[in-house]
Amino acid sequence: MARIEVSPDGASIENARLPFTEQIAFFRGKLGNLIPTRRWDDIQKSAHDKSFMVAGAMKADLLADLAQAVDRAVADGKSIQWFRENFFEIVARHGWTGYTGADTKKGRAWRTRVIYQTNLLTSYNAGRLAQLKEGGFKYWIYHHDDSVRHPRPLHQAWDGLSLPASHDFWKTHYPPNGWGCQCYLSGARSERGARRLGGDPDKPIDPEWLKTDPKTGAPVGIDKGWDYMPGATVVDTVRALRDKLDRLPPRPAIAVIQDWLGTEAFAAWLDNPQGNWPLVRLPDEDAGRIGAQTTVADLSPETAAKQKREHPELTPEEYLLAQRVIDGPDYKQVEKNPKTGTQSLVYIQVIDGNDSGGYVLVVKATKSGKGLFVTSYRRLSRQEAERDREIQRILRRRK
Repeated sequence: MARIEVSPDGASIENARLPFTEQIAFFRGKLGNLIPTRRWDDIQKSAHDKSFMVAGAMKADLLADLAQAVDRAVADGKSIQWFRENFFEIVARHGWTGYTGADTKKGRAWRTRVIYQTNLLTSYNAGRLAQLKEGGFKYWIYHHDDSVRHPRPLHQAWDGLSLPASHDFWKTHYPPNGWGCQCYLSGARSERGARRLGGDPDKPIDPEWLKTDPKTGAPVGIDKGWDYMPGATVVDTVRALRDKLDRLPPRPAIAVIQDWLGTEAFAAWLDNPQGNWPLVRLPDEDAGRIGAQTTVADLSPETAAKQKREHPELTPEEYLLAQRVIDGPDYKQVEKNPKTGTQSLVYIQVIDGNDSGGYVLVVKATKSGKGLFVTSYRRLSRQEAERDREIQRILRRRK
């Protein structure tokens, strides 16, 4: 896994193996579309960008548990040993037998390594693609990882190749270029920057780089099904999964929402809201208490405008804290509007040692129950709490 680092002069980005936001966002973008399959090639190339599969895993609940395990491996940097232990526990619990490699210790080790490596390496390179494009780097440099046990001669030959970001070579040769391939790219704004990263702008590209291997149907040197650019189809939509959030388990759903709230895009949305923005994920029990058929509550453009007008002191960073109010409230009260029949759930969280005193958040379900919206989110001032009618009314009802 990796984190992109910008050099002091801003001329290049370099490699450091740690999880990073775009990598996690790409993988979680797949979690809303879990596809049961019998063989590894049931879906191919860019179809993997928007779906998660494990060959042979046909049951939805099995696939969901495997997806959560891979999600933790990607997002939390878990080791392959941790993943193996969880994989074996999951398949045993679901009674999944007969999968490729299941019959021997060596086969099981191979299968778990393939699942682990493939998801980490493709998500890493897809996340890096997003950063390379967002950074507007003129040159992309191909790097071979010399630590691999069985290096591919052609991949070694591409090491240092420095080509314009728009070159067609990257459409088919963007890494990883096969099972277990650990090649990667870096970006530079100038030829000088490319050289500093180990690139060679003068290195010629093989004139037969597009020659097809009849055995694989892919360019020579690339494994079957790997001649595509991971993440290219979702660079602009890696976070456009709102409609699928309710289908995710609680932890991944909350993590995706938090990722989105931490971006500059959310701050820009607050200034000019267009469409709804998911803010919090309610526990299933809470959603049921107010008749909601969904668990993810959105901020509407109208509420965002009201928030800006009535609570201009709230920063974009404070919206990240809204989920904490849901997860750990000191007070929680259901209120019903007698005129409309709609129900709301008011959460109050008091924070000791905090100047604001805490936060108040109100979530309302639509009459049909199909919609769920945050209608108010504000700081709770200690000085005003005693005379705040809303708070006092809720507290009196709890006595």
